[in-house]
Amino acid sequence: MGFSKVVVANRGAVAARVLRALYEMGIKSVAVYSEADYGAPYLEMASETYAIGASPALESYLNQDTLLAVLKKSGADGVHPGYGFLSENAGFAQRVTDAGICFIGPSPKWIEAMGHKTRARDIAAEHGMPMSKGTDVLPAEPERILAAARGIGYPVLVKPAGGGGGIGMLPAKDESELLAVVERSQSMASRGFGNAEVYLERLLEKPRHIEFQVLGDQHGGAVHLFERDCSVQRRNQKVIEEACAPAVPRAEIEEIAGKVVAMVKGMGYDNIGTVEMLRGADGSFNFLEMNTRLQVEHGVTEKITGVDLVQSQIRSAAGEKLADILPAKIEIKGHALQARVYAEDPKNFFPSPGKLTVFRPPQDAAVRVDTGYAEGRDVTPFYDPMIAKVIVHADTREAAIDRLTDALSAFEIQGLKNNIPAVLTILRSPQFRDGAVHTGLIPEVMTKKKTT
Repeated sequence: MGFSKVVVANRGAVAARVLRALYEMGIKSVAVYSEADYGAPYLEMASETYAIGASPALESYLNQDTLLAVLKKSGADGVHPGYGFLSENAGFAQRVTDAGICFIGPSPKWIEAMGHKTRARDIAAEHGMPMSKGTDVLPAEPERILAAARGIGYPVLVKPAGGGGGIGMLPAKDESELLAVVERSQSMASRGFGNAEVYLERLLEKPRHIEFQVLGDQHGGAVHLFERDCSVQRRNQKVIEEACAPAVPRAEIEEIAGKVVAMVKGMGYDNIGTVEMLRGADGSFNFLEMNTRLQVEHGVTEKITGVDLVQSQIRSAAGEKLADILPAKIEIKGHALQARVYAEDPKNFFPSPGKLTVFRPPQDAAVRVDTGYAEGRDVTPFYDPMIAKVIVHADTREAAIDRLTDALSAFEIQGLKNNIPAVLTILRSPQFRDGAVHTGLIPEVMTKKKTT
């Protein structure tokens, strides 16, 4: 079965990316837009468009009833959720399925199971994934919380059980500050995800964040498409991603990749996903979480494999077998890097909304720029401040770094602050160029810059 018409239930760069894939596949598309996104350039790519409400996400892109009405009115037989918003909302996926429409993603049961972080840890452990010390959802009693932390040892990381994106993830270095940190994390989780449950993990010092791209089908098939290193982060959110991971022996990667495939195959996982791991300074890998959706950084995997992940995801959701979707042999070719360009102050990474009075991406056939913006558009405070993804590929990592540095240097943006100066500082740092990346690299490099 194929799709005749698909609603793209998202906005910005990912909406543009999915619309392009649908066009290339010959599938009619439906784009939706809030008041803030009226006239966005990617809307012209769609076969038809629908207004879905006011600018705040709760009144538009998170309004399930409105989106379901669009599905019914448009006559679509599929919906692609993109990433963010409702992409990992099991309730929405189930409502779409119950309406007789295909949710282009994994089955709702997997979205629900892996979306709850402690449940995901249990499932991963059952399937043989290496695991750092952690707890179940914390109880209400202070003494039991303190006892749980003693059981895994300080420092600890307090994490929301029902959310992601780094929201509510807070460290506690000792017992004196734990209860206050737990209370703050619970408050942030409640506001951000409608679920105040939190748990503890042992906090690794300067870990590497390495994730594995997976794809399953509805016939028991599952593969990985290698790894991405996403260690360069600020406030637990990714800024630079690359494939493959630098300065890690391939034998180590292949061993973990084998365990990842065994897990997703054993689960019966049936669409696109990403298994995220932390690699400690001692070389040990530990399961972090699983994202049951397309990732922001999927482009670097596409560059090193030649596989169109969005089209593959759509074909898997349509019931095709992986053997018919993917090449018989998937190989790594060269190195790819992605930088996220945000409308934010490069000194403190705070959002900086405003009008893009000048917005001129690099004009280079070797550089891919994914964006939902154009010159003259407003970057509003209603959504994530990412305005573009700049993706490059080259034969070597060194050449890819140089290409990305040149591309970002040529990117002209005026009218608001952006993080390109900070990203260039990271790319030019000896630590990054040597592959000595870790999740604390940005503050380490930026602090050193201020003192020199």
